[in-house]
Amino acid sequence: MTPLKLLRAAVAPLLVAFVAGCTGAASPTGTSNTVTFPLTLTSAGGKVTIPHRPNRIVSLSPTATEDLYAVGAGKRVVAVDGYSDYPANTPKTSLSGFQPNVEAIAGYRPDLVLVSDDTNGIVGQLAKLQIPALVEPAAKDLEGAYAQINEIGRATGRPQQAADEVSALRGQVRAALKSVSAGGRTLSVYHELDQTYFSATTNTFIGQVYKLLGLRDVADSAPGSNPYPQLSSEYVISANPDIIVLADTVCCNQTLATVMARPGWDAITAVKQRAVVPVPDDIASQWGPRIVLFIKAIVSELKALRPSGA
Repeated sequence: MTPLKLLRAAVAPLLVAFVAGCTGAASPTGTSNTVTFPLTLTSAGGKVTIPHRPNRIVSLSPTATEDLYAVGAGKRVVAVDGYSDYPANTPKTSLSGFQPNVEAIAGYRPDLVLVSDDTNGIVGQLAKLQIPALVEPAAKDLEGAYAQINEIGRATGRPQQAADEVSALRGQVRAALKSVSAGGRTLSVYHELDQTYFSATTNTFIGQVYKLLGLRDVADSAPGSNPYPQLSSEYVISANPDIIVLADTVCCNQTLATVMARPGWDAITAVKQRAVVPVPDDIASQWGPRIVLFIKAIVSELKALRPSGA
């Protein structure tokens, strides 16, 4: 994914208010173990009625695609957008979540479509064709991510599988957070979205993860209110982060070596201590089940910098 599209994928869905709930549904922290159809859900796109258990699902959201497979509905996914590359066997197509084409989507004869936002009124366009569309925007925190997995589980008739997945994720996240020593000074982190220094503040999903880990996000001090500010090389050097997380390893080929080669960056604590954490772009920009891999990568670095009992 290019830097511009990566940033767009991260920012655009956050402009839509997330509403986690559904008719007869449980709270975001749990779900009932059975559903009946027709089923009416209320998501960011409004109320959506799914007449029967969907058998031909189209996903135009990489995170929703991952969630579908996580709850065991992958065999019913007939088409996904070009960025849905996990799991590896997803039926990738030229469909786009950024520029959804109702005719192209309808060509796959879906009985459920998942999108991350209602771009160009795609939900209404599909409704005219009697195709239900569920909007699952970027989660604001882990609870929001869990709620979306549960909602997708209900929408596909697999609520128990979704509940099991969420329970497992909660346990893994809890264990990872517990393994980090809370002692010592608060460490700071710079999260890099691309090599032009776009970053993410605490007012983002990924920023909330850093907060849970007890880290101070250096982007929070950037001027303005943009949750994804573009910093400068000078700003990052001055902020002197203890940890640098590279979420541009795939799109932009950034590595510890490229960071070390940047003028003046050899003075940054994170660079001097080699505390530069490369993570796959999609794991760092999505909010599905693999977020636990991101958390574990940061926890591993924290353990190296802040050994138990230190």
